[in-house]
Amino acid sequence: MITSLVVASLTILGNQSKVPHVPPALPVIAVAQQEREFSASEREQIIRELIKQMNARYVMPDIAKKIESELTKWMKSDEFKSLNEPIVFATKVNEVLKVNVTDAHLRFRYSPNVLPERREAGEPSQAEIDQVTNWVRRQNATFRKVERLEGNIGYFAFDSFQSPEDISRPMAAAMNFLANTDAMIIDLRQNGGGDPSGVQVVCSYFFDEKPVHLNSIYFRPTDETHEFWTLEKVDAPRFLDKPVYVLVSKRTGSGAEECSYNLQQLKRATIIGEPTWGGANPGGSVRLHDHFSCFIPVGRAINPITKTNWEGSGVIPDIKCDPAKSLEQAQVLILKELIAKEKDDNYKSALEARLKTLAQG
Repeated sequence: MITSLVVASLTILGNQSKVPHVPPALPVIAVAQQEREFSASEREQIIRELIKQMNARYVMPDIAKKIESELTKWMKSDEFKSLNEPIVFATKVNEVLKVNVTDAHLRFRYSPNVLPERREAGEPSQAEIDQVTNWVRRQNATFRKVERLEGNIGYFAFDSFQSPEDISRPMAAAMNFLANTDAMIIDLRQNGGGDPSGVQVVCSYFFDEKPVHLNSIYFRPTDETHEFWTLEKVDAPRFLDKPVYVLVSKRTGSGAEECSYNLQQLKRATIIGEPTWGGANPGGSVRLHDHFSCFIPVGRAINPITKTNWEGSGVIPDIKCDPAKSLEQAQVLILKELIAKEKDDNYKSALEARLKTLAQG
């Protein structure tokens, strides 16, 4: 899932990390580790730094304190004293975290390479910024397919929500190309998330100029809630009053879940597939040691309609089906809807022929 993971924690909102909704990982940029001893004192130092950062950053302070208590108790155990393999150590730390909180983004990680130094714990290094900038350019902001399907159905697929500066151009190109289609399918089955402002750009194309409240994110470090509304201006035609389907899977994560949830709760799209990954608490990767880091959520999403989010449960599709079959299923449903409204008998016959072909597999 590298196409959806490299965007983590690279945009800043004032002094507050506007950390995107992505599974907690970053590309490793570094120098290979030399063979060495992994001592008990080093393990203890890492855990104490983890406790410190959790207490300072984690969105739920009471849970951070609970985790502190459990980690402190665990450090006195025989098991802790025997964990001299870094990968096994990281696995065990994650087990302790998982027992104490359900949070898909919270993840303790080991890197065999030396992690880059950060100016601040939650901010990316210049090397990380440069690598991601080059990656985004080469990947066309992860837009991989834009197509007009038979039956005049628009379709586009992309695998992460990049910053507005990066996602606006390919999104506008897609919407210009698909402007005259009669329905739209947005494929987020492989999309791991990204910048909430990128989600804002994509959602804005499916509403008119009047701003609509999409989502809010509460950030613990500044004790502030940031609201995300649809944009009054977009760079291509809006797609209004036409059917929209969103394809999702268990690999649909974080910001992609927000996009799906936003459109679902506002009754602007039908979600089809399987329940999504289930991560709604944005955060950033914090360097704890040369070889260990932790993605610590500092915020939580708050939907203006449900007053909650999809953490733990994932986004529940309106129509459940095998994600591998969801594209065909969405086309079938759209064609039935278009046929019911079509007044041109010749064109209706063409749509019915296409529907019959899909039904035959």
